[in-house]
Amino acid sequence: MSGILLKDLYIAKSNILITLVCLIVIGFGLSFLVEPSALLVIAPAAATTSVFISIASDAACKWNKNVLTMPVSRAQIIREKFLLYLLLAAAGGLVSLLPCLAFLLTGTATTGDSVALYASIGISAALLAGGISLPCAYRFDPDKSQIVFMMSYIASTGIIVALVLLTNLFLPVKEHTLAAFGVVNVFSLIWFFVSCRIATVLYQKQDIT
Repeated sequence: MSGILLKDLYIAKSNILITLVCLIVIGFGLSFLVEPSALLVIAPAAATTSVFISIASDAACKWNKNVLTMPVSRAQIIREKFLLYLLLAAAGGLVSLLPCLAFLLTGTATTGDSVALYASIGISAALLAGGISLPCAYRFDPDKSQIVFMMSYIASTGIIVALVLLTNLFLPVKEHTLAAFGVVNVFSLIWFFVSCRIATVLYQKQDIT
């Protein structure tokens, strides 16, 4: 694991731990109101907030300027942020699976299909939103970046709906829901990696001296 990634994890470790514990507690709490698998929709998004905390911390302490004197490329800085986003989104999803699996094993409150469906929606939303908000985090100040972060999830919802409707033209979504969201997941993953490439190019051209 690279030093940049370790630095970001160290900065945001308290927030990460609190978020993951809260996801478990909320998951069991939701079981009394709705399906606990519904938590899988918001869990990846909630877990990734620490990425933007690390970006804001870098800007506040002028780390972006100081790192220019170190043997670290700008491309590596961007890639590590995107990698951190993926790791935290995956951690949020996996942790939120704990209450789902607990109820699934007992045969109450949820089903395997609903867990798979909600997990697909959560993963897609996180990847699409990250592809929008992460490049913007390096173009705007921290306050504007937070606004973009929130709006990116609204935008990701619209993109998912559009993709599902488009997929329905070729594959009946009602009969093949999981397959349709598999297509959405693939598109979201491609979107995320293309966004990483775009963010890398933009950051290399940005004047931060």
